[in-house]
Amino acid sequence: MIAIRKVLLPLQLATTVAATFSTAVMVTRTWRAHLAVVYAAANRDRESAVRGVFDRLTAEHGLAVAEARPDAEAATTSLAVVIGREPDIAIAHQARLADLIVVAHPEGDKEVSSSDALHAVLFDSAKPVLIAPRIPPSTIGHHICIGWNGTAESASAVVAAIPWLHRAQSTCILWSEDYQRRGPFAPDLEQYLAAHDVIADRAMFSPFGKIVGAGLLAAASERVCDLLVMGAYSHSRLRQRILGGVTRHVLEHANVPVMMHR
Repeated sequence: MIAIRKVLLPLQLATTVAATFSTAVMVTRTWRAHLAVVYAAANRDRESAVRGVFDRLTAEHGLAVAEARPDAEAATTSLAVVIGREPDIAIAHQARLADLIVVAHPEGDKEVSSSDALHAVLFDSAKPVLIAPRIPPSTIGHHICIGWNGTAESASAVVAAIPWLHRAQSTCILWSEDYQRRGPFAPDLEQYLAAHDVIADRAMFSPFGKIVGAGLLAAASERVCDLLVMGAYSHSRLRQRILGGVTRHVLEHANVPVMMHR
């Protein structure tokens, strides 16, 4: 399993920009990686504002600006501005050569279903995506919870998380009969992780108010989780948009960093 060397941050001028940047810096420093900040747009109207925000946040965090990660001693960052007709697709393409993508927490229910940038990296990058919480966390990855339902998506998320699991103080597999799909069960995952020298315990959760995603988040909170790992959209995106689903609920309501994978 490779360590994290390049973190990609699609920069958006939103109210959550400071929290997202702070989360990305925390991840970058944890792994002594390079934070590649990318702003993609159809024109250059907001380029100067973006550069100003980048300069301010970089100075606030004391992060060195460099074009690439020069050595393993310190985290670095850089800004690239990409102008084109399909900015979200451009972000997804750049994300394919990153180890982790950090994106902003959706600001509202409508944004979850319409966020092209979020769905572009989830569906088109083949890389794990870390959704930053609205408030910067104090820690990431000390106590990890895995939302497990046996799907290929959740399995991909687990594989992507193994470098994090090796560093964690505790790992807990969260499962529910209401969440389980066709595939391996939680004890099978526990054995798989043990083969990778990761000791995990298991905890069953129940839907909260008949909402599976709410039950998952409540269980993660009880475990003082500071990183939730899970698959994304095991049901179709259209079905989740119309009927709701665990992915959508977590995207809307999580207050901890969430690492998702498709």
